[in-house]
Amino acid sequence: MIDRRYDISFFNLLADSYHRLIGQPLVPEEISSDRAVQWLYEDAPFGLLAHNTAPDPIFIYGNKTAQRCFEYTWEELTALPSRLSAEPAEQSERQHFLERVEKDGYVTGYRGIRITKYGKRFWIEDATVWDLTDESGKFCGQAALLPVVEDVQNAAPGAKVQS
Repeated sequence: MIDRRYDISFFNLLADSYHRLIGQPLVPEEISSDRAVQWLYEDAPFGLLAHNTAPDPIFIYGNKTAQRCFEYTWEELTALPSRLSAEPAEQSERQHFLERVEKDGYVTGYRGIRITKYGKRFWIEDATVWDLTDESGKFCGQAALLPVVEDVQNAAPGAKVQS
């Protein structure tokens, strides 16, 4: 399995696809290009996940903030089918949402319930999910930016991701 934590080619796929579809930079412009890959993986204040194009997609990337949210290590997360980030009852809704992303290229403002490795439920709010496409237009998977998470039972609405 390819380790994409500090992979510049994969970073470019994430950042270029995001910019092309959303019209904004994935990484703040004040972050230098030689530090951007590390910043996205280690220091970004939002969770970022990506999965591949397999029939049952597997996570191929999850920054440290996403790993903390889902309570998985890098090795565990990048072996996990992405559908397992949602409870079985939520998986159908999640699949319909991903089909909208596939149709439109991206969706912003998404809200849904997700679960950690230990079964703790939490909301993701105001998420952006987009198709990963290379410069030739080849579909390479999907990515999700999670700026806000909220514990289903305890947190105040709109709580920022804890990093």
